[in-house]
Amino acid sequence: MKIIIQNSSDIPIYQQIYEQIKEEILSGKIKEGEVLPSIRQLSRELKVSVITTTRAYTDLENAGYIMIVQGKGCFVKEINANILEEKIMSDIEKHFYEIWKCAKILKKTDEELLDIIRILMEDIKNEQ
Repeated sequence: MKIIIQNSSDIPIYQQIYEQIKEEILSGKIKEGEVLPSIRQLSRELKVSVITTTRAYTDLENAGYIMIVQGKGCFVKEINANILEEKIMSDIEKHFYEIWKCAKILKKTDEELLDIIRILMEDIKNEQ
């Protein structure tokens, strides 16, 4: 597992860790039941405080991605398909809202925004 921390980012370090581990779990790169590095080990590897890695792991546990077992380690939990779909749809809605706000700042109509989205989708399809 490779986590890249950007100290110059506006995103807090614990959130960067959280997002990168979450993405690895959702993409299947980290499998159900797999043991994550210990909080202290990850802290040493990333050269961040134990408090920072603890916050990231606690947030992952609270979101249902991992299970922290005292004295045993941190394990990736099975992700229920319905919960996974809800979380991903929530992310899509959040990102779409941000896109919509940006389009409104640029004074784009709904039709113009839909055209932009269609073009971007075609570009992405052609890249694959």
